Amino acid sequence: MQRMTTAEATVEALLRHGIDTLYCLPGVHNDQLFDAIHRDGKLRVIHARHEQTAGYMALGAALATGKPQVFSVVPGPGLLNAGAALLTAYGMGAPVLALVGQIPQFAIDQGHGHLHEIRDQLGLLRHLTKHAARIKGAAEAPERVAEAIRAALSNRQQPVALECAIDVWGHTGAVEFPDILPPETPPVDSVMVERAAEILGKPQRPLIVVGGGALGAAAEVRAVAEMLEAPVVSFRRGRGIMPTDHPLAVSFPTGHRLWQTADAVLAIGTRLYWEQSWWGVDDGLKIVRLDIDPEEPPRFRTPACALIGDAAPTLRALLDALPAHDAGRPSRAAEIAGHQAWFAERMSRLEPQNGLLQAMRAALPEDGILVEDVTQLGFAARLAWPVDAPRKFLSAGYMDNLGWGYGTALGVKAACPDRPVLAIAGDGGFMYQAGELATAVRHNIAVVVVVFDDGAFGNVRRIQAQQYGNRLIASDLANPDFVAFAKSFGVAAFRATTPEELERALKQAFALNAPALVHVPVGEMPSPWDMMLLPRVRAGEDVARPRLP
Repeated sequence: MQRMTTAEATVEALLRHGIDTLYCLPGVHNDQLFDAIHRDGKLRVIHARHEQTAGYMALGAALATGKPQVFSVVPGPGLLNAGAALLTAYGMGAPVLALVGQIPQFAIDQGHGHLHEIRDQLGLLRHLTKHAARIKGAAEAPERVAEAIRAALSNRQQPVALECAIDVWGHTGAVEFPDILPPETPPVDSVMVERAAEILGKPQRPLIVVGGGALGAAAEVRAVAEMLEAPVVSFRRGRGIMPTDHPLAVSFPTGHRLWQTADAVLAIGTRLYWEQSWWGVDDGLKIVRLDIDPEEPPRFRTPACALIGDAAPTLRALLDALPAHDAGRPSRAAEIAGHQAWFAERMSRLEPQNGLLQAMRAALPEDGILVEDVTQLGFAARLAWPVDAPRKFLSAGYMDNLGWGYGTALGVKAACPDRPVLAIAGDGGFMYQAGELATAVRHNIAVVVVVFDDGAFGNVRRIQAQQYGNRLIASDLANPDFVAFAKSFGVAAFRATTPEELERALKQAFALNAPALVHVPVGEMPSPWDMMLLPRVRAGEDVARPRLP
């Protein structure tokens, strides 16, 4: 044992768990934590200009690497500012640890009116995370850190949180560091694997749907798909698990066309929300759900078989079991190619989005990572951006929160400094974190961001125009000169008005290996939503659905 402060013990525990970076915005409640970090000198500290960005950077780093990442903020307003990032991490299954300050220990939940006091902060954290606890002294700090990181990585990965009072960080005690706790994961259920093999081996038109829970099982997904001649559908979180240039990889709208005649579905690490609640399910479709969370498979409709476990080892067991049950089926290459030709023609009519996407793909190096914000080009990218490997296309998942992108991209680049990172945003979303250009410059985080500027919250404006008699309200925006704005921070900035100019500007920007911005003025764009909010194609119970924007 050794005597250490709570802050010192926490820092050492993070280091022992492989944490090398802290994304943060410091403040008085965490002063002793930061002093301990400074004296230790081993943790890289990247400080943002707003707490939301500290949280988003940790999220981006976790999404890009699949490894736990940590951010630190002050209590009350600091936590609430970072709350959207924590909520997004929860929805996306990202192992983020929030390290949050707290008022003096004796006054917690007493309503005295201390600086940044908030009632039941720990209870609030438990609504945004899968695990939240309080560090009450130096002796327990290593154990609390170990428990939190283990919880973040165990079973369904999600964010966790620890809070520590301002007067506890400096508390000194005898400290012992426990062994690293391995993450928990369910064992492979051989009985259910055999049942799944029986169900999937007979159908002639199987379909596979993958989500974020399959990110670590790309090779296994591909092997199962090729064995079954099963097209693989992905959307947002699942993009790249099956390379989009593989003959069995199909777009989201193509998946919709295949869904209506599929006789079996293997859903891997996906909520299967769109398919079950929009496209329809009937008794002629046998669904096998593979998910690490036992609460997930029964949602909407009880599947024919539920496999509870980690995707990669469960799929390997399924690969072993399938040959004994596989009835075989002819090649579906021509059928799938026909569907893909339909999609390519349909996508070619979505202009200017299609041309702009092609320009960005041509400019982004092959090992690059795209982070899309909630914007017209982001919507189109979800359908058609080519992705050849997992974790190279990052999308906000069902939270779909406007403005998440730039800070997330900063975290991606901080965690993957040798890979090009491209962020795309609209003028509305980019302004959420536009001030973080200062963070990019301060820490030399070479993210290239493209800001598509239509002078409006474009999707809001379209809905108002199309569905509410063109009664436009609170959707038009006043913007800065984005090129001048970026240059005022010392950021390289370009303007492009055509796809050709955009490709040229991006190549120049990436060659700089420095923070850069490309401003693209655009007009109103055609809606891509008829390729995402797709109609029911199978019988079954209907559900309430929003109108097409």
